[in-house]
Amino acid sequence: MIARIASGLVPFLGLVLLWMLLWGEFSVLNLLVGIGFALLVSATFYLPAVRLSGRFNPWRALVFLVRLLADIVVASLQIAWVAVNPRYTPSNAIIVVQLRSRSDLVMTFTAEAVSLVPGSIVLDLDREQGTLALHALDVHSADELPRLKREVLATERRIILAAGSHDDVERLRAAESTDKKSADTREATS
Repeated sequence: MIARIASGLVPFLGLVLLWMLLWGEFSVLNLLVGIGFALLVSATFYLPAVRLSGRFNPWRALVFLVRLLADIVVASLQIAWVAVNPRYTPSNAIIVVQLRSRSDLVMTFTAEAVSLVPGSIVLDLDREQGTLALHALDVHSADELPRLKREVLATERRIILAAGSHDDVERLRAAESTDKKSADTREATS
């Protein structure tokens, strides 16, 4: 019962927070109207239960947020240069990244974090397949695609280490171990 209330509380509080952010100022009236709005939306529309992992690492969350802010600043400068560069020729790509997590919350946070960084737009998040399709700006060759995929997976990794479930962390470590063995095998054969 408590878990059910907690899982419904997250979207409810998210709606109240969204309302407060839309108005841009805190006041008791805005808070009360936000609570009323959240109650109305919660009663009218189905909001799926959010399964929380029950795990949160403040240090890893700080690392994630600092890296996200750095990515946003760097990408904003790159996009600004593209916008003013008279020699720029458009060259974009659509890539699909196989995510490691099966958690709706982690997949959603990953998609949102990738979308927040200028130059990439999430086109689709396939929950069943665990894939994220995104449009990337300023991609000039197929050689750049593995780097873009690694960046998305690195974002997902930081989210999993900050707030993913124990299953997500184990799945991540197993995937990283497999990736390392594959890389070692490729190095040995070349």
